This record gives sequence, C-alpha cells and structure tokens, in this order.
Amino acid sequence: MESKAAVNMLSALSHEGRLAIFRLLVQAGPAGVAAGEIARALNVLPNSLSANLNVLSHSGLIASRRDGRSIIYTADYDAMTGLLGFLMEDCCAGAPQICAPLSAIVSGGMACGAAKA
Repeated sequence: MESKAAVNMLSALSHEGRLAIFRLLVQAGPAGVAAGEIARALNVLPNSLSANLNVLSHSGLIASRRDGRSIIYTADYDAMTGLLGFLMEDCCAGAPQICAPLSAIVSGGMACGAAKA
C-alpha cells in the first residue's frame, strides 16, 4: 500500500461518526447493513450519514451494492487488512513479543475477507 492511500484511509477514520460507521460495518460482516439501518443504529441524520458514507467509500474502506430499493454497505476487509499491514510493516524491528499479538489481529482481518468470497 502506498502512503497516500494509507493517509486517505486514516483521514476517513479520524472522524468519530465515520469510525462508528466503519466499526458497525466490520461487525456486520459480509452481509453488510442497509443505509437506513446504519442511520437508526447510530442515530445519525440522513444527510450526515450520506456525507460520511461518501468519504469512507472514496477512501476505499467500504463498498456498496443495491438490493432492491436499499443500498447495502459493507466493510472492505481487503482494504482494512492492507491498512493494518501497512501500519505494521516494520513492526518493532521484528520483536516477536510485540509483533505476534498484532499479527494475530491482522490474520483475523484476513479471515474476515476470506469469508466474503
């Protein structure tokens, strides 16, 4: 991952509302969540939700698909794993006592990505 992409993703997540949306989508798994359900779950106004979803989408952290009249949003697990990997790339000079727990977290993210396939 390039630094510019990582900065874009981190910038998108640096807003409390967008971070809450992203965490909700990560928890929802590959099935995703309809925009209306996100608004209700997080008590967000539709115009604020739309703006925040656009920022997350443009950063590459989420994807959307139409299902009838609803738009379903999902976390992009590959992007999330790529960002975590980028952040850990040169982790603590390879110190296993520090890197091993973090690697397990990233591996868990990869498993989520495999579940959507």
